[in-house]
Amino acid sequence: MDLNLKNITFIIVCFRSENVIYNCLNSLPKDSNKIIIENSRDINLKKDLETKYDNIEVILNDNLGMGSSNNIGILRSKTQYVHILNPDTIFKNDTFENLINTCKQLNDFAILSPLHSKSNYPNFRIHKNEKSFNENIIEVDTLDGFSMLINKNKFKDNNFFDENFFLYLENDDLCLRIKKMNEKIYIIKNSLIDHLGASSSNQSKEEKLEYLRNWHWMWSKFYFNKKHYGFLNSLSKIFLNIISANIKYFFYLLTFNSHKRKIYQMRILGSFYSIVGKKSFFRIDN
Repeated sequence: MDLNLKNITFIIVCFRSENVIYNCLNSLPKDSNKIIIENSRDINLKKDLETKYDNIEVILNDNLGMGSSNNIGILRSKTQYVHILNPDTIFKNDTFENLINTCKQLNDFAILSPLHSKSNYPNFRIHKNEKSFNENIIEVDTLDGFSMLINKNKFKDNNFFDENFFLYLENDDLCLRIKKMNEKIYIIKNSLIDHLGASSSNQSKEEKLEYLRNWHWMWSKFYFNKKHYGFLNSLSKIFLNIISANIKYFFYLLTFNSHKRKIYQMRILGSFYSIVGKKSFFRIDN
C-alpha cells in the first residue's frame, strides 16, 4: 500500500481554536500537507498560521458544521488520503511513523485511525465480536470523528460527510455507509493519539455552546436513525429522551434554574424540528 507523507493531507476544522491548534500542528510531521478550515473567519489566525507553518492553506469559512467543513478540505486536497483531525488532537513522537509502518501490512482500507492514548476512552466501537487483523490492527465498525484517515478512492461520487448534520453523528453516518459497502475500517493499536476533548473552541461562551450541543444532539440522533432505520424506528429511539427532557424542563422551571431549564428546552426543540423535517438550523452568535 502506497501510504506515505506525500500522499496524505491533514485537514483540521477550527472554530475559535487558537488555544489548541498550535499544539496540534506542532505535533504533525513538519513537511506534511495541511488544510485548515477556519469557521470563525479569523483573518489574524489565518495570517499567523500561514506565516509559521510550511505546506499549509487556511480557508476562511462560515460556520457550516463539521461535516460540511471537512468536505471543503477533502475536495480541496490533491492527495489520495486525507487525515481528518480535531484541533485538540496531538500526535505523539512516533504516531505517524508507527501508523505508516503498520499500514504496510494492509492491502486496502476505507478509513482508519491511531488509537486514543487513554484506554478507558476508546475512539472506536465494535458492534459484535472483535475482528483482529493482527496484534496491532483491529477491524472496527465505527471511529470517533476527532481522527479519521480516509481513502478518497473509496468515495467515487465524492459522497463524504452528510452535510445535513451540523454537529454529532456525521462520523457514525460515514462509517455506517462504508460498512454497508463492505469496506474496511481499522484501528492501529501501536499508533497513539492524544485528544483533549471539549477543548476545540474558546470557553468564554460555554453556556451557549452547551445549548447548541444539546439541540444538535437530539436533532442528529433522530435524523441519523430516520436515515438508516426509518421514521418509526427513530421515533421509538428518542421517545424516552423526549419524555425525560420534558419532565426535567418543568422541574427546573419550578425550581427557577434557568440554565438547566434552557438545556432541556433545547433538547425538546432539537427533537421537534428533526421530527418535522426541518434542517439543523440552530446556531449561536459569534
